[in-house]
Amino acid sequence: MNLNQRVARLAWPVIIVVVSFMLAPTASVGAPMSSSWDAKACGRVGGTLVFAQGDDPDGLDPHEVTDGFSVNNVSNVFDTLVRFTADSTQVEPSLAESWTVSADNLVWTFKLRKGVKFHDGTPFNAEAVKFNFERQTVEKHPYHPRAVGYADFTFQNVKSVDVVDEYTVRWNLSAPYAPFITNQAMFATGIVSPTAVKQYGQDFFKHPVGTGPFKFVEWIQKDHVTYEANRDYFAGRPCVDRLIIRTIPDNTVRLLEMERGTVHIIIGVNPPDYDRIRRNAELVLFTGAGLNTGYVSMNTEVAPFSDRRVRQAINYAIDRSSLVNAFYGGVGIPAKNPLPPTIWGYADKVQAYEYSVDKAKKLLAEAGFANGLTTELWWPNRARPYLTQPQKIAEALQAQLGLAGIQAKLVTYDWGTYLSKLRNGEDPMAIIGWIGDNGDPDNFLYALLDKDNAVRGKAQNYAFYKSDAVHRLLIQAQRVGDQATRAQLYEQAQEIIHRDAPWAPLVHASRVSAYRKDAQNYLYHPLEITWLHRVWLSK
Repeated sequence: MNLNQRVARLAWPVIIVVVSFMLAPTASVGAPMSSSWDAKACGRVGGTLVFAQGDDPDGLDPHEVTDGFSVNNVSNVFDTLVRFTADSTQVEPSLAESWTVSADNLVWTFKLRKGVKFHDGTPFNAEAVKFNFERQTVEKHPYHPRAVGYADFTFQNVKSVDVVDEYTVRWNLSAPYAPFITNQAMFATGIVSPTAVKQYGQDFFKHPVGTGPFKFVEWIQKDHVTYEANRDYFAGRPCVDRLIIRTIPDNTVRLLEMERGTVHIIIGVNPPDYDRIRRNAELVLFTGAGLNTGYVSMNTEVAPFSDRRVRQAINYAIDRSSLVNAFYGGVGIPAKNPLPPTIWGYADKVQAYEYSVDKAKKLLAEAGFANGLTTELWWPNRARPYLTQPQKIAEALQAQLGLAGIQAKLVTYDWGTYLSKLRNGEDPMAIIGWIGDNGDPDNFLYALLDKDNAVRGKAQNYAFYKSDAVHRLLIQAQRVGDQATRAQLYEQAQEIIHRDAPWAPLVHASRVSAYRKDAQNYLYHPLEITWLHRVWLSK
């Protein structure tokens, strides 16, 4: 499928989208999957599916979480108004059956699906949608979450939500916002039960209640989360009776468990093990183009990284090709931009920083560090798709920087603490990455590099990079509907970002996972989220 087919497009005239949910006949094993989840019929119903990943969720409230381990949990419990199709970032109806947008692009009206109930038996309706929006956006709301991960982004420019009738809801925007509809498919807009939120209060993150395909049973922290099938799910019950999401921190141990048959699906595979999986007749190695970027973020508010020459020197000091060859098993590409080349708007004309120790040293000398400098390089202690072997990659970067006279002490924390400290701007320089949430360039460039998102305590812009020129381009791109015009604006922004060098982009990794052949209908989504309600077990 070409890029234009994979990316959700927005049409600004008044539109009406209506999709009927009809189950297709059962497909034979190995047949191509439909782009609609509902066409992926179960070849067999029943059993317990076990999926394993590298860390515990931070929580199970979709309005709070930002990390991928949590997202894989909440995406199987909560529905959104619209959803991504099974194999792309295009959107289709979900809790909303249809929607219209006004000619001035300021009013979006959704017709909601009737007869849907939350897992606690209470009805889903327009009042629930309004409650979910206000819970996240009104700080004095009595049930405001402990932290709000994405609301500033997902509901950008939304000034209010009106209940028109029981199954009609109207969203009022202060200015046009091109990514609005794709944002409503993101996990962070999952609709939670108002009744359950009121019941559990600040502990809702430990007692998730949604409308999705799986219902929460238990969370044994640092071990597993158990779910049971929602047999009344509006899109058809899940294929399995139970889902267990296990926490297995070590990639090798996770693979051993799958080889033994105690785990069906894993994410986080060491590249040296790719051929081992391919040689095993019971296993499948899944690979596909990724929507991610791994990078080194430099805190532009902290010396010496407040000096652009130092940041550029870091870029010259890194041999990206050797990193990809050594640690990504041939399924990644060196990065030169924050945006991956799989997303429209990628600035291919940008000239990558070449690997040059001499240029790095020259820039350091110009910045007053002729004898080098000492700093810290933070690294996360959990493998991610964009960081396949974190400690080894950190050590390799440490060695490369050392050749240029940059002595970097390695520092790490557990995943949740690491993210919290980065949001607070406590690091001087950190290895981190991002997996696209919706296939739109805004989700990388605005979310990660705009000054609006450089607020300590909730920053996604870990570099605390604050360019007025970039901000103007990104806001303009949000307010025009023509994709070609938006692409040009994003390309201009990337040229400025490349010059200012708040990051040292490292790699765009392919999405990689592995599974046992008896786990049928499995697809690792382009957004690297693991939806599991249409996986069925052949034995």
